[in-house]
Amino acid sequence: MKTTDLSLEIKALEKEIHKKKIKLMELRKSVPRNEVENYQFLDSMNQEVSLLDLFGDKDELIVIQNMGKSCSYCTMWADGFNGIYHYIIEKAGFVVATPDSPEIQDAFAAERKWQFPLISTKGTTFKEDLGFSKDGYQYPGVSTFQKDADGRIYHVADAPFGPGDEFCSVWYLFDLLPSGQKGYQPKRKINKNSDYDLTNNIAIQVINQPEAVEFYTNILGMSKVYSNDTEAKLTFGGQNFYIEENPENKVFFELAAKDFDASKERLLANGCTITKEYNEKSLMMADPYGLYFHLFEQA
Repeated sequence: MKTTDLSLEIKALEKEIHKKKIKLMELRKSVPRNEVENYQFLDSMNQEVSLLDLFGDKDELIVIQNMGKSCSYCTMWADGFNGIYHYIIEKAGFVVATPDSPEIQDAFAAERKWQFPLISTKGTTFKEDLGFSKDGYQYPGVSTFQKDADGRIYHVADAPFGPGDEFCSVWYLFDLLPSGQKGYQPKRKINKNSDYDLTNNIAIQVINQPEAVEFYTNILGMSKVYSNDTEAKLTFGGQNFYIEENPENKVFFELAAKDFDASKERLLANGCTITKEYNEKSLMMADPYGLYFHLFEQA
């Protein structure tokens, strides 16, 4: 077959696939909508949050049915959503739902630098009711919802996730390579050239914490997650800033280590010191050159 004929066949098939995709989406959204209960969850800060809360100021909501940190494929999908999250929330509410505990979610999200909110479905029937958990096994995918003026919530559509789907861009890029998708399995490690991964958590010691928080939120435009007498958490451009009252004015970064014990010993052997120990897998350190950081074991 000539190259010209092949190109024409490819273009014709692309048009046919595009038409079928449109029809598939129309069919999915034509399924009768069922009202669902206002499920109660815990967010990654261990605070109670309802399904209705997740809409925010929007009438539509996208919930990613993620299998949790144990699944490297689900992690790759979530990493992709992280890059377009700021576009998505202009249109609809967005959240990633996993069966992990809030504590695990919080640490893992910091390690991956995720900006989107997470909820823990642990202890709920949310995934079972929507068909993403059967006989104790989790299935990945996405569910969409709509709310009305009276606060009633309706389930709109679902779609499964899997290698080759349209919700993760790497597969279509790989398909353009001679080898295609053959033999590919995602690895969670972000920084391939180091034993450490820098999280998106930064702790800052300030003078006059209340005024500092007012400045960072009102003048610089940071968003406040919470604030109490000892600490405030702010977010800005995908970074989490923990603001605490302390005249030392130090700045602490955070490093996740895959092999915590080996990393700790190596750092100590090279002049680092432990400034505070939280537990056997989490401590504060200082290097000989002015960098302060929290070291913890990678999730």
